[in-house]
Amino acid sequence: MSEFGGPGETALLVIDVQVSMFDDPEPPFQSDTLLQTIAGVIDKARDAGTPVIFVQHDHATYAPMMRGEPGWEIHPAVAPRAGEPVVNKQASDSFYETSLDKDLRARGITHLVIAGMQTEACVDTTCRSAASHNYDVTLVADGHSTWDTPYISAAQMIAQTNSSLANMAHPTHSIVPKAASEISFSGR
Repeated sequence: MSEFGGPGETALLVIDVQVSMFDDPEPPFQSDTLLQTIAGVIDKARDAGTPVIFVQHDHATYAPMMRGEPGWEIHPAVAPRAGEPVVNKQASDSFYETSLDKDLRARGITHLVIAGMQTEACVDTTCRSAASHNYDVTLVADGHSTWDTPYISAAQMIAQTNSSLANMAHPTHSIVPKAASEISFSGR
């Protein structure tokens, strides 16, 4: 049994941790630490027999993240193992016109642990969409990142996203940010 519910009810969703995100001349905030954190959460999930599902963005216009380009590949620090599903998407919402919801329901998943890139885009959007698709969410609070903007630093954006998602109003589902060190999967 995992801390999140019964056996088989939880999956780890790793969003857009792709080579081009980290090969940028200016990598995301705390990029090395982020990769280690996500890899550690993946190891915990695998050790417990919790499914790990990867989401890979197929960008329509940004060449480094276009399908087949080297930057499109999932980063080797967190690469899927044989048999681990990879869902391809073209929108910030990992559920939009993808097989994700159908695949999760077929596995009996009701709770998602979410980590990845990019805080204010695909991570935020997918967390909110997951609640609207009737999933409870644990956001790995130190397992997502972004870049500074002229208006807000990456650290501020991460903190703001963790706070706003924790306070999102929904009548039946929640988004709970937790540090990676507080997340445990148990099972086998």
